[in-house]
Amino acid sequence: MSAHLPSRQPLLEAVVRRKAFGGRAVLQDLQLALAPGEIVSLVGASGCGKSTLLRIVAGLDTDYDGAVRLAGRPQHDITREIGFIFQELRLFPWLTVAENVAFDLGRAGRHHPQVRELLAEVGLAGFEDRLPKQLSGGQAQRVAIARGLFTWPRVLLLDEPFSAVDAFTRIKLQDLLAGIARRHGITLLLVTHDVDEAVVLSDRVLVLEARAGAPLREIAVPLPRPRDREGDALGHLRVRILEALRHAHAV
Repeated sequence: MSAHLPSRQPLLEAVVRRKAFGGRAVLQDLQLALAPGEIVSLVGASGCGKSTLLRIVAGLDTDYDGAVRLAGRPQHDITREIGFIFQELRLFPWLTVAENVAFDLGRAGRHHPQVRELLAEVGLAGFEDRLPKQLSGGQAQRVAIARGLFTWPRVLLLDEPFSAVDAFTRIKLQDLLAGIARRHGITLLLVTHDVDEAVVLSDRVLVLEARAGAPLREIAVPLPRPRDREGDALGHLRVRILEALRHAHAV
């Protein structure tokens, strides 16, 4: 169950020989490689192991047979270089926006110069002292993005980060995320159930089957950016991804 290696030297490599829950294998014989600055989406049926794979790459799940390496270094040396944006916002309601962004540094972190830089980058300049309850859903998601970027990770993992916002806000956040990743050369690994999101954002889309050990299906998205969301080229790729999902019994 392997994804084709990127043409460039991989930045991140993950091998999961077996990951099981209660004796049932969820991931098996899986190999994943991401190139520097690459954006890759994982799509597939619920329960096929997409989010589990993200947690393994992040070092949040170590109960598996395999290994993760970043630029050739083992996982225990790289945790600060991998960021994670969860499906749930996980903002602390009693902390200000600035304190949430710099949570790793404690309350004193709100004065870190990088906080203002990141909030400006995500379009929230001047929001430092607001509380989460004073934000819209889209604004709260921007805070979560800024927090995920606070350590300027080389790899950013995202687990359905925009599933809770409306379609218009989702499009704006997708464009924001892609722009930040391109400007700073950040590699993105994204779990999504939104085929449009996968094809608009990604350089490659990987389709996981529900059956552990089944080969990953890879669909390249070799289109220039910015991408025309209504164009025929993206439409053809959407169809290919949907066909792959149907073959994997995911839809």
